[in-house]
Amino acid sequence: MHKSILLSLGLLLVATANPVPNENIQRLSKIPASSSQEYFFGGDQTGTSRPFTPGHQDPYDRKVDPVGDDLEPLPYRNGDGATVMGPRNRDRERQNPDLVRPPSTDHGTLSNMRWSFADSHTRIEEGGWTRQTTIRELPTSKELAGVNMRLDTGVIRELHWHKEAEWAFMLSGNARVTGLDTEGGSFIDDVEAGDLWYWPPGHPHSIQGLGPNGTEFLLIFDDGNFSEDSTFLLSDWMAHTPKSVLSENFRIPPEIFNSIPKSEKYIFQGSKPGSISAEKPKGFKKSTKSFTHKMLAQEPEITSSGGEVRITDSKRNFPISKSVAAAHLKINPGAIREMHWHPHADEWSYFIRGRARVTVFAAEGNARTFDYMAGDVGIVPKNMGHFVENLSDDEPLEMLEIFRADEFLDFSLFQWLGETPQRLVAEHVFKDDKKAAKMLLEQIEGGEKDPIKEKFEY
Repeated sequence: MHKSILLSLGLLLVATANPVPNENIQRLSKIPASSSQEYFFGGDQTGTSRPFTPGHQDPYDRKVDPVGDDLEPLPYRNGDGATVMGPRNRDRERQNPDLVRPPSTDHGTLSNMRWSFADSHTRIEEGGWTRQTTIRELPTSKELAGVNMRLDTGVIRELHWHKEAEWAFMLSGNARVTGLDTEGGSFIDDVEAGDLWYWPPGHPHSIQGLGPNGTEFLLIFDDGNFSEDSTFLLSDWMAHTPKSVLSENFRIPPEIFNSIPKSEKYIFQGSKPGSISAEKPKGFKKSTKSFTHKMLAQEPEITSSGGEVRITDSKRNFPISKSVAAAHLKINPGAIREMHWHPHADEWSYFIRGRARVTVFAAEGNARTFDYMAGDVGIVPKNMGHFVENLSDDEPLEMLEIFRADEFLDFSLFQWLGETPQRLVAEHVFKDDKKAAKMLLEQIEGGEKDPIKEKFEY
């Protein structure tokens, strides 16, 4: 029976003359769901210990890393499930194994909380590009919106301002930022990978790529409905102002303005800038405020057993950043960002390196697990419990936790239980199991916060 199925499939493929991307996958997609292990590992019964096979048993819902371990996710869990017979997007399945085979603890319906910048529309300009993740791409991105932008060397993001505040994290390269404060003070600074800048709403500014390769950065705006196309641009304003008015305003003849751009420039190739001191205009008045900050140059605020945490907000070290607070996390291989929640703002996560598993607990028995990798955005609404687990036991995970708030705040489940009367905790969790209760209480004694916990061997 099985051999005849495979033979028929082979004849069908030959007859249609279509390319076969993966023979093993094609074979698996057509066999009966009740087939024995021989169709997964050639009859080798040791295959029962591997994930995504009919005989695999894991009542504890351990993490699985299909990308790192070169596995093909299939919807099998603890003896239930079946193969996939229809069309498949295998790359997506490998990136999102907990959608293909969710943990048994997932339940109910939650809105999508994952988006990849790879799925965002890219606007290509002279010497650069930009793409955005807003409430239009990710409906749960209500409080913040993100823009990923690239400027080659000398390329300018033209003089502009926004209705929203702009916070930025330098991903790579070097850039020069310029701006003006409300007191007429000017600001110019050169930034590099790991640095931040922040412009309050309405503050005019510009960005230019420096060095041999220019720059790439992440922009965050404090409104999920933000659109990069709604920026107030210098060239756009001048193009839509009568030349007679431009003449009156700048005190030069109107015909001088015949050569101004007919529409917005947005991103364009500029000349190589000189040093900051050489470029300061006559009568330069230095701002008393600092609009940039070296986040990754900070000493870690918290060195945990499983990684490092750097926090930047207006209360601690970046006073100008009144509406955006952030933490940079390095999560060691196999480590976990502990179970926690944020009481005052949604978390807008950006994954810089590695792969992660996140389960969001939404109360009312609802929980859903999402998987993330570099370039992905994650949302966790305020007060919803969650963790971030490094899927890889070999590679570190690097991410940003970003909030529409003036201060970074979170609550640790571990710390909360450690600071609660032990009798109360034991009766909640292990009322009828004294041995288990004793083990838990010994671990949480003292309630010391450890935001990133090292890998636990059990």
